[in-house]
Amino acid sequence: MDSLAPTNFFFPTVNSILNGSAGLLLIWGWWAIKQDRRDLHKKVMLAAFGVSAAFLASYLYYHFHYASVRYQGSGWIRPVYFFILITHIILATANLPFILRTVFLAFKGRYAEHARLARWVWPVWVYVSITGVLVYFMLYIWIDPSLQQPSLSIPDLLPKGT
Repeated sequence: MDSLAPTNFFFPTVNSILNGSAGLLLIWGWWAIKQDRRDLHKKVMLAAFGVSAAFLASYLYYHFHYASVRYQGSGWIRPVYFFILITHIILATANLPFILRTVFLAFKGRYAEHARLARWVWPVWVYVSITGVLVYFMLYIWIDPSLQQPSLSIPDLLPKGT
């Protein structure tokens, strides 16, 4: 590799804000449906879906254009960080089709099916939102910035000429 893409801290910050916003909206949406405020629930959950979609677009753009930052923590916190990161990535990836299905069922008015699926999808979505913010803090806020080192970006992994 001749050179790594520069690290950019704007996108991780935006992504963290989007993740945190999605988490808050998801909790608000849960509260709204528990209060039988269906119109509010629908609006808030669509906002959570939109914020999550914006996050995904921003996240993918960032990882295709900039180098990631390697985690520099050591000691007992290092395996904790990687546990959080790995579960975050796996659950985020696995949950996406279920989120889409849950939204689809609601739009089709199939509320009983929607509710059954949402009981499983919602807590995972909240976990992913919260752990996304936690990963950001562990990687960018709670570590000495002088220790941050760029790693590979996705284009660095592709064969030259693609």
